[in-house]
Amino acid sequence: MISDRETSHLDEEHEALIKEMVRDFAAKNILPHVNEWDEEQLFPIDLFKRMGELGLLGILVPENFGGAGLGYQEYVDVIVEVARVCGGIGLSLAAHNSLCTGHILAFGNDDQKNKWLPKLASGEWIGAWGLTEANTGSDALRMQTTAVLEGDCYVINGTKNWITHGKSGNIAVIMARTGKKGESGGISAFVIEKGTPGFSHGKKENKLGMRASETTELIFENVKVPKENLLGVEGEGFKQAMKVLDGGRISIAALALGIAKGALDAAIRYSKEREQFGQPIANFQGISFKIADMATEVEAAELLIRKAADLKNKGLPVTKASAMAKYFASEVAVRVATDAVQIFGGYGYTKDFPVEKFYRDAKLCTIGEGTSEIQKMVISREVLKEGKTS
Repeated sequence: MISDRETSHLDEEHEALIKEMVRDFAAKNILPHVNEWDEEQLFPIDLFKRMGELGLLGILVPENFGGAGLGYQEYVDVIVEVARVCGGIGLSLAAHNSLCTGHILAFGNDDQKNKWLPKLASGEWIGAWGLTEANTGSDALRMQTTAVLEGDCYVINGTKNWITHGKSGNIAVIMARTGKKGESGGISAFVIEKGTPGFSHGKKENKLGMRASETTELIFENVKVPKENLLGVEGEGFKQAMKVLDGGRISIAALALGIAKGALDAAIRYSKEREQFGQPIANFQGISFKIADMATEVEAAELLIRKAADLKNKGLPVTKASAMAKYFASEVAVRVATDAVQIFGGYGYTKDFPVEKFYRDAKLCTIGEGTSEIQKMVISREVLKEGKTS
């Protein structure tokens, strides 16, 4: 019989192997192209096909649906190691796994899972997810996109904004209004495949950072979607989306952690190599104390993320923990990247060194999948509802 201690050791070994595999893959297949993809705003579809072959596009998907069948701790490891090299690729990886694939996994029926999950998990198809609209960012209940049932199909009209893989995605899970505006029970979730008449993408956003991750509009003009493409039952789309975002916030927290670790790694290396006044700048208290603060915050962020991932694995409520992890880790990523640029000095402001990209990429983590202000609303609501600290 294997003891709990032996099981824990086996889990740690397995996790270490996954980290090593992803780290090696990122070093060989992502790092040499980071600047090129960033400058050209190129989303590398071929890279994602290779990632699919490694099981990285179906990390949380059970093996019977073609996935890797791993848990949230391993998922965090994968996102961190990719984002440590390129935040944009990490963002696309997170969006594919947590949002589109995650939504179908959580709320699809067996027929829907069998139809779409194997293609998503293998990398044959790339997924998109649409909640946000131009005038309804945090106020999603007032979305304008509508879905009207006509016979055996829903007819969808409207536009979604800030959609990862809006152009290159083969399939999208989108939320549309099937009831009254402003009511949570008035929104439903649908799966739409690329090539469906009337379904197209709009302009591609010219972003500050995360430029290797494609972001576009999605446009729906009398798009007819079969009733069997409805996820769950009509009117549950908003509740589904909020649960999907609980898991998605763990992935954005992991994304932020990877960016912060990448920036910190670069700052440590540089501080040991760069000399001023006849010695490495790491010897100066102004630099060493800055690195101490950066390292401490990175460690604290990881602990919050690991706690949220553990709760998610156990099927326990994770709303507060994921919001805390996402809020803290994203703000830490911005602070660490800022300090890394400062440690590099003038060189940190050039594209010859990696920290300026970490600096640009980090900011999105405080905005996407709920701003820091929204996270504080979620956290305060949960804490006040509990009436005590954990």
